[in-house]
Order: sequence, then structure tokens, then C-alpha cells
Amino acid sequence: MNDITGKKTTLRTAQAEGFVFCKPETIIRIKENTLPKGDLFGVAKAAALLGSKKTSELIPHCHPVSIDSFQIEFEVLSDKNAVRILTTAKSIGKTGIEMEALTGVSVASLVIYDLLKPIDKELEISSIRLLEKKGGKTDSQITKFAAGSKAGILVCSDSTFQGKREDGSGKAILNLLKEHDVETVKSEILPDEPEQIRNRILEWSKLGLDLIVTTGGTGLGPRDNTPEAIKEILEQEIPGIAEAMRSFGQDRTPFAMLSRSLAGRIGKTLVVSVPGSTNGATESLQAILPAVFHAKKMMRGEGH
Repeated sequence: MNDITGKKTTLRTAQAEGFVFCKPETIIRIKENTLPKGDLFGVAKAAALLGSKKTSELIPHCHPVSIDSFQIEFEVLSDKNAVRILTTAKSIGKTGIEMEALTGVSVASLVIYDLLKPIDKELEISSIRLLEKKGGKTDSQITKFAAGSKAGILVCSDSTFQGKREDGSGKAILNLLKEHDVETVKSEILPDEPEQIRNRILEWSKLGLDLIVTTGGTGLGPRDNTPEAIKEILEQEIPGIAEAMRSFGQDRTPFAMLSRSLAGRIGKTLVVSVPGSTNGATESLQAILPAVFHAKKMMRGEGH
């Protein structure tokens, strides 16, 4: 079973379809509702719902999913001598629901086959497939936001600047951005000096970077100055980004509530501060990537 602890809880939807092909006279009897085993679609609908809920028990490595909405439609296609089955499933969770939608179609197809076989020996189940899925990491509507963007990474740490501590968070941020096709064009390590931090961020923002990520200085230590330094130069604060990072982190460690991370914009550049620990920086960005790049469109006046 894959590790999904790094995934975000989002609304996930999937739609699947399948067909049961039969003889023309069978289609007529379906329409006339003169079948020997009773309510064809009623039984198939109930079985599909029960089957979809058992998906994780039937398929190895499939994570259990709480199905929040499940709909199934049946269409009798006289021109194709077939019954079309369409399922739509929704869930708010960390993993997709496409297998549940496909299981629903499969179970409904088998039930229809079973109920029709006394009158039709030429039945064929065919073309079960996923039509669409939304939500999560692979949602094209979300992933496209980040591609082609340019970023800068600013490590704010006295010990790292002095060579006493290896930079882990900066490298982790670089790898995460690369996964989302974001090019890091600027990267630097500075001490926890507010004036230096402000100057570097303002300098980079004039280069037209889409995102500047600072790491470090968001805790409660005497030299943790990053949030205060950044807040002075922000044109607009975006509290929802910081809330999302802390909420995501809180599900993993109780110490996330102590982070003073913040986010905002300078012109058309988004500035996000994350903790200096490798785990803290990684989880903070996992919480907001790639959806945070939707801000790029908004800041350019392109709306939603």
C-alpha cells in the first residue's frame, strides 16, 4: 500500500462507464419490463453501491475510501443493442475514487448479465473505462498552474550561513518545485538579519519571479525575524496560505501551531515563508503546491 500521508484532503470525483450488449429482442423486453427476474435496474443499482463500498476489500493495494456521493444511471441504447451504465462517485479524502466508480460499473454489469442470461445467451460486457477524474495531484486543472513558473529560494539561518549546519530545507524546497515543473532561478543563504532579508526579497521581486520561498526564522527563537521582516514589505497579505500550511502540519505534529509562517504578494510575486526544518518546509509546501500558483493568474488580472 502506498504512503498517502503527504497528500492533501480534497474533493475528488470520478466518472466511469460500461456497456452490456445483448440481442434486439432483449432490449425490447427491458423496455417493456417483462423480465423473468424482476427489477433489472433496481437490483443493479443496489449491488453497484454495495460493491463500490467494498472496493478496497476486493482490490489489493487499494486504499479504503469514504464515498460521500454515488450516482448510477442506466441508458437503453436500441441502436446499439446495449445498456449503458454510468457511475459518478465523490469523496473528500487523500486518495482518488476512480476505482470505486469503476467497481460500481463492473458490479452493475455483472448483475445485469446475471438477470438477463435466462433469456439471452449472447450477452457481452464491454468497454468499462474511466471517463474523468478530478481532484488531487494529477488533476490537470490544478497541475497546470505551476508549470513554467520561476521561483527563488531564500534560506534564512545564522548557523547555515556560518557553515555550522547543512542546508536541508532549501534542497527539499528545490526538489518539490522541480516536481511541479517550476524553475528555481535564484537561491541564496542569508543570516537572520531583517534588512538583508528584505533587500534580497525586494531585489528578486523586481526580476519578475512568480514565487519566492523563504525558509527559516518562523519560530519563537530570539533570532527568528523572518515573518516581521517580510511583513513590512508585503503589499498584500494572504492569510489563507499560512492557515493551510499550519492546518496541514497540525495533522502531522502538534508543534505546527507554533509556526509563524506567512504569505503575501509584492507586485506580481508571491512570497511564502516556511519553517527552517526539512520536514516543516516540505509539509508546508505539500499543503499548498501546486494550487498556490493559481495566485499567478489572479495577480495578473486573469481572474479564476
